[in-house]
Amino acid sequence: MKAGLTRRRVIAFTGCLAAGAAWPLRAQEPAPFEVIEFDWLDAARRRAVPVRLYWPNSESRQARVPLVVFSHGIGGSRRGYSYLGQHWASNGLASLHLQHVGSDRELWFGNPLALVSRLQDAAQDREAIDRAIDLRFALDQLLGAGGGFAPRIDAERIVAAGHSYGANTALLAAGARVERQGRAVDVREPRVRAAIVLSAPPFYGEGDPARILAPVTVPTLHVTATGDVIRIPGYYSGAEDRVAVFEATGSAAKALAVFDGGSHSMFTDRAGTGGTELNPQVKAATKALSLAFLRNVFGQGEVEALALWAERHRAILARFVGPKRALG
Repeated sequence: MKAGLTRRRVIAFTGCLAAGAAWPLRAQEPAPFEVIEFDWLDAARRRAVPVRLYWPNSESRQARVPLVVFSHGIGGSRRGYSYLGQHWASNGLASLHLQHVGSDRELWFGNPLALVSRLQDAAQDREAIDRAIDLRFALDQLLGAGGGFAPRIDAERIVAAGHSYGANTALLAAGARVERQGRAVDVREPRVRAAIVLSAPPFYGEGDPARILAPVTVPTLHVTATGDVIRIPGYYSGAEDRVAVFEATGSAAKALAVFDGGSHSMFTDRAGTGGTELNPQVKAATKALSLAFLRNVFGQGEVEALALWAERHRAILARFVGPKRALG
């Protein structure tokens, strides 16, 4: 395997949590973080896997930090969803953002008359499977002996996350199964202990979603909005599909937040989409919710933090479903 590396240090001035072994503990001062880009190559598949790592600078070099592996939506890149990567790293979690070369930003370039064809091709089975394998490969690389990160990552606290197509990728890594020619396609990543899915589409062309999603038994957080509608040529998905994915997921330890209004792209880095006033409110609320969820999964297992979050943000919520039991 070949790996390239570019380092760029970024200082964050937002409030944070310390990245100590007893994460999460409150810190008095913001923690800076680094942004590190790797250009990896999976030689077995002849497929590039570029990534961006948001790495928390822990005061204790002996600290082992949780890791979120994030998968972008169709047409995205490793540099997208930076508001989440920066927030998680500022709060003591490492955040590894993948770029899936078969469905990344390159789709937008080239002959505009072939754009629809490129988008439809990127949504095919082979790319969906390759995305899940990208996630596994990236974990292998980051947790391998050569990079120096493995001793500082807590392999028991790894989370798959993603938006839109990336939410499907996260669910596949968390255990979702589809059948092809009478055989189950299983690309579950056993190191994944929880999943955060933003705007999860249905598995297009499949039947009963419960059959596909029942094997997902790790704790899951689902985030969507009443205006979260997907319109891609050949693919339409109403906001009700996000709720159906939540309901079909097999985990009893799952939560759902539905914001009132908004749009599908509101959860990307784009400003203004879904409403110039609502967009930053939803981003701030999503950041806070993700931390409350992860504290439950990896911390004390208390559900009260999620209930308090829902009360604090009820002005912009259409619906909130808390877990039936503690997530941890």
